[in-house]
Amino acid sequence: MERLQLKRMLEDFFTEDIGNGDLTSSLIFEDQVCEAIIHSKGSGIFAGSDMIREGFALLNADIEVEMCRRDGDALAPGTVIAELKGSAASLLTGERVVLNLIQRMSGIATLTRECVTRLNDSSIRLCDTRKTTPGLRMLEKYAVRIGGGHNHRFGLYDGIMIKDNHIAACGSIREAVAKVRGAAGHMVKIEVEIEDEGQLREAIEAGADVIMFDNCPPDTVCKFAALTPPHIVTEASGGITPDSLPLFRGTGVNCISLGFLTHSVQSLDISMDVKI
Repeated sequence: MERLQLKRMLEDFFTEDIGNGDLTSSLIFEDQVCEAIIHSKGSGIFAGSDMIREGFALLNADIEVEMCRRDGDALAPGTVIAELKGSAASLLTGERVVLNLIQRMSGIATLTRECVTRLNDSSIRLCDTRKTTPGLRMLEKYAVRIGGGHNHRFGLYDGIMIKDNHIAACGSIREAVAKVRGAAGHMVKIEVEIEDEGQLREAIEAGADVIMFDNCPPDTVCKFAALTPPHIVTEASGGITPDSLPLFRGTGVNCISLGFLTHSVQSLDISMDVKI
C-alpha cells in the first residue's frame, strides 16, 4: 500500500468528519488519557492494520498502538485486534473513521477468502474489478489481496479493455485492437471482451493479450478456454455468484473477475471500547 497516498486519503477522511473540531470529545476529555481496545464482534478475516496505526498517528503522534492481529488473520467474536493508549479526545475523535475503514476492508477480505474457498481451484485466479467505492479503490483492492484474491487493472490508465461499446463504435474487434495496438506502449496489455465464438476467433486473430468471456455459463467457458491459444490469458466475468463459483472449477479459464467482492460486500462488525 502506497504510504503517501494513504496519508492523504486519511487526512481527507478525517477532515470530512472532524471539520473545525470534535465538539464532543475535545470538550469532555480535554487532557484525559485512557486505554482502548479494538475488537471483532463477528467472524472473518482482518484487513486494515495500517488504518489503525497511521490513522491515530495523524491525529496524535503520542498515541501508543499495539497490534494484536495482522492483516490476513482470522477473527472470532471477541478477538482483540489492537490495544491503544493516549489522549481520550484523540482516540474518540478518530474512532469512527478508523472503524469504518477496517470494517469494510475486513468484510472484503472475508468475502474474498470465502470465494477462494468455494472455488477450490488453485489454477484460477479470483480477481476484483473497477466496481469499487469512489475514493476507496486502493484500500478495497488491498483487502482483496489480503483475502487471497488478485487485482485486475486499477483504473483506465494501467490496462486496455475493449468492451462491447468500444467494439460497436469501432465497427469490429479487429479494428479496435489495431487502433490501440498502434497507439499504446509495448508494455500495455490489451484485453477484449467477447460474447460468442465468432468474437472469440476474431479476438484471437487480432492478437489480443487477454480475452474475457462475458456472461458465459461454465460449459461455454470450458469450451472457449479450450479454443484459446495458451499464450493468451483467459478471463470469465459477469453473472457469477458465490453459489455458482464451484461450477467454474476445472473449466480451464485463467481468471474469474467478480464485481461483488467490492460493490456488494457486508462490512465486518468491529468495535472500540474505552477504559478510563
